[in-house]
Amino acid sequence: MRLYRKIIPKIAREIVRTLHSKNEVEVEDGRMDEAELDLAAVMVEYMNEEERIVNETKETMARRGFSQERFTQVKKSLAEARGFKLGDEGIEYVLDQMIEALFNSKNVAEVFADDKELRLFMKSVFEKYTGVDEELDKEARNRLKNLREGTPEWEIEYPRVVAALKRQKGLA
Repeated sequence: MRLYRKIIPKIAREIVRTLHSKNEVEVEDGRMDEAELDLAAVMVEYMNEEERIVNETKETMARRGFSQERFTQVKKSLAEARGFKLGDEGIEYVLDQMIEALFNSKNVAEVFADDKELRLFMKSVFEKYTGVDEELDKEARNRLKNLREGTPEWEIEYPRVVAALKRQKGLA
């Protein structure tokens, strides 16, 4: 899962407004935007904590003189020490927090859907917006079909094309 800060409001808006239109949640009058912000806050907090772990990983690696190849290992170790979930477990953690936020929000009057329904719907919205990485990869590979993967040219051009596509789509 790769969550981008720019898509957080879109995810929150789609979840709240769709659940409201399906009568699965009742939002206080005039409080739709605040309910969306409640869900967005959960995602922002997750991203902030992930960013803190990444920074701590970089500091730890510099302090201990580790090579970049150990970045993932050190990051995973620091995340486990904090009880922070990464990857697919991170999605599940964020979904749990968002469901809890719906039930605890002062802007949501009532939740009629059960947790399982909420989780399935929220996960489908998440996948819709976080599947961007796969789409970017596919499009970048399509643009670079004249280069062979693994060559020095590929190693230079692939990140450049992905970065350009992210800028085009407003993700960077």
